[in-house]
Amino acid sequence: MNKKLDFNSRVKDIYANPIGRDIINKLLLQLNKSRKLATNPLIGNLRIKTLVSLTKGKIDKDFFATILDLLNSERDVPQNLKGDFERKWWKEAVIYQIYPRSFQDSDGDGIGDLKGICSRLDYLKDLGIDAIWLSPVYDSPNDDNGYDIRDYYAIMKEFGTMEDFDNLLEEVHKRGMKLIMDLVINHTSDEHEWFKKALEGSEKYKDYYHFADNKDGNPPNNWTSFFSGPAWNYYDKLDAWALHLFSKKQMDLNWENPDLRRDVIAMIKWWLDKGVDGFRLDVINYISKKEGLPDGNELIGQLMGYYGVEHYFYGPKLHDYLKEIKKEAFEPYNAFTVGETPGIGMEMSKLLTAAYRKELDMIFSFDHLETPGHSKFDDYLYDLNYYKEYMIDWMENYYKDNCWMSLFFENHDNPRMISKVNPDPAYRKALGKLLAMMQLTLKGTPFIYQGQEIGAVNRDFKSIDDLRDVESINLYNELKVSVGEEAAFKKVLCGSRDHSRTPMQWDASENAGFTTGTPWIGICGDYKNINVEAELKDEDSILNFYRKLIRLRKENEAFVYGDIKILDKKKKNVFTYIRSSKDSTFLIECNLCQYPVKRSTNKYKSKQLILSNYNDISDILRPYEANLYRIV
Repeated sequence: MNKKLDFNSRVKDIYANPIGRDIINKLLLQLNKSRKLATNPLIGNLRIKTLVSLTKGKIDKDFFATILDLLNSERDVPQNLKGDFERKWWKEAVIYQIYPRSFQDSDGDGIGDLKGICSRLDYLKDLGIDAIWLSPVYDSPNDDNGYDIRDYYAIMKEFGTMEDFDNLLEEVHKRGMKLIMDLVINHTSDEHEWFKKALEGSEKYKDYYHFADNKDGNPPNNWTSFFSGPAWNYYDKLDAWALHLFSKKQMDLNWENPDLRRDVIAMIKWWLDKGVDGFRLDVINYISKKEGLPDGNELIGQLMGYYGVEHYFYGPKLHDYLKEIKKEAFEPYNAFTVGETPGIGMEMSKLLTAAYRKELDMIFSFDHLETPGHSKFDDYLYDLNYYKEYMIDWMENYYKDNCWMSLFFENHDNPRMISKVNPDPAYRKALGKLLAMMQLTLKGTPFIYQGQEIGAVNRDFKSIDDLRDVESINLYNELKVSVGEEAAFKKVLCGSRDHSRTPMQWDASENAGFTTGTPWIGICGDYKNINVEAELKDEDSILNFYRKLIRLRKENEAFVYGDIKILDKKKKNVFTYIRSSKDSTFLIECNLCQYPVKRSTNKYKSKQLILSNYNDISDILRPYEANLYRIV
């Protein structure tokens, strides 16, 4: 158990706290500084009160008091358990995320739907997919493309009917695959029946949300929304404010209310009774807010870019709520759960996912998606050497607690990884295969996002009118006032979620085989060359490389439960590692850059090349070269 921290505590005491370690590591990451700063004995022995005086008022005492209060909310520490991993289907699976709106349209209205998904199940089965994760298909007014749920018990009309969903679930199971739903329970749409009743004055349903009486005409605190502006809406009829951490139509639920929790659990069990196999839980670490919803610290807000996050990103009752829904809903059905957890680092992740904790099975941590000192809206090229550094840390330290890692490069909230690393078309094929090699041979469960398997890249949007994403549009409107329209659009384009939401490219016909109508968002201009049909015919394609890798993963336990040993840790631009089990040993070597580098695996004389993203052998590792060997 952690000891209570105060101003007499030392930096090393802060670093021993799981929240403290993750916060310090995150801060150093943003500043592009080494962790050695925190572990240096000279700095580690400094007391917090000494730091206050050393800053000479530049960092006020309230900043440190806020941090200490947050750290003291977590008294547990990871146990560093040892022993064999319990075998679970979701550890062995390759999971495929579908963004329904952009996957396959079946009726010509330009919007993907459930029948369209159903028509492509054989493709996914042939690819080697074990489970499908559907982004939300619930009834929604679509302010945030389905992540603003109006009715948890109904299907969005654009996607079909509940009968269509039941048929999809049946067809998925017929093929031996599983279906994972997206579960959005931090907030609902403002058109949800609960919120409408709250606006009508129902005290019961007002307490399902975070309402606050209007006292002086200003929002109750200084919290800001992730989608720009204050995190509060004012409702004249009630003379009250209500909290929304995301869009103005996504109203945060009050998890302090036991009736709310019972209703949420009943809804989860309703879907599990249908036969759903698990859930991805949207921003699940935000569900617990600090009592009283106090103002966010000014300096923390400036550093993070959002005010108030320290009061809810790892809230005081988060573990209690997760244990409750695990016990009441997930555990009785043996349902799989993976939590989306922005801002959560490795140590907090251990306390959320270790099997003995009985909370979540896995989480999505996002610290690997941007290199040190960058955010997704920055214009820069991603250095894969950072990905190597990140993965070494997690491969060597996360699994000590019998935790299990999610492996992903892309999802519906981020641009395409190939474009982030190197947008030069000359490297697309080699780079796409390199990313596949690492994702499918490192230790953890791979999550492939639709289009990733064909090497999809960012779309060349021409104007803000081409975008549909509420986050991007709001940011553009906020920025254009200060920097102008051209600069605002350029910045938004660097990180827009719409890059990954363009329609799936099935063939070279009009609209890429996605729809016979007008697509809800524009097709990528490269679809005539980059599409499923063309890549299936090309033995050397990225798609067929994925198929081969997935098959190898299924045939060799070394890639799932096997040990991992990282080689040449300090050698820049080269990522080499060994995966081994009692039956087999494999060596993986990767060139992380666009320039030739020397091989470091020549000492392994008895190796047999199994798979490569190049068709011939070379004495050097060529740009983005990736090779998989069997050690014989």
